[in-house]
Amino acid sequence: MNDTAFYVPPENVGRFTVVYGPEEKGGMKVVEQVRGSRYLSPPKAPSGGGGLVSTAHDYLRFCQMLLNHGELDGVRLLGRKTVELMTLDHLPAGVDCFGNPYEGFGLGVSVVRDLAKYQNLGSVGNYGWGGAANTNFWIDPKENLIGILMLQYMPSDTYPVVSDFHNLVYQALVD
Repeated sequence: MNDTAFYVPPENVGRFTVVYGPEEKGGMKVVEQVRGSRYLSPPKAPSGGGGLVSTAHDYLRFCQMLLNHGELDGVRLLGRKTVELMTLDHLPAGVDCFGNPYEGFGLGVSVVRDLAKYQNLGSVGNYGWGGAANTNFWIDPKENLIGILMLQYMPSDTYPVVSDFHNLVYQALVD
């Protein structure tokens, strides 16, 4: 993962994009310019829970490593049992992930508990996470599937893009 860091180095600024948001009369507008972005210099205190910038390619490699139970390109990066523990729901019964009754929480990822309540296509045990500006990934081990969405649009709940994308991917599966 050569293009993932807590800031964008000067040689990659040309690849960094603006963030869009809704206009009052419809459409969209730029809400965060590249120039002046907090991501153009190293943070004083990097946050593992937020603040990474990355590329779709790096994100895919990370997800593929998780789907491969901790291995990528023949190199073991995490133990198989570590990934298994990370992707299990660790919340007790009756406690939901951010108030979503269909979702539990593993060690760094949300975990789908109940497809009926989820009201999206998928599999129980899907895991993933959403980030700022409508970035989202999920991994479905039962289908050997990775979904990655990187929109650069805020706020993320303006349109149902994540659930639409999720459902369209599953609708494209044929046996």
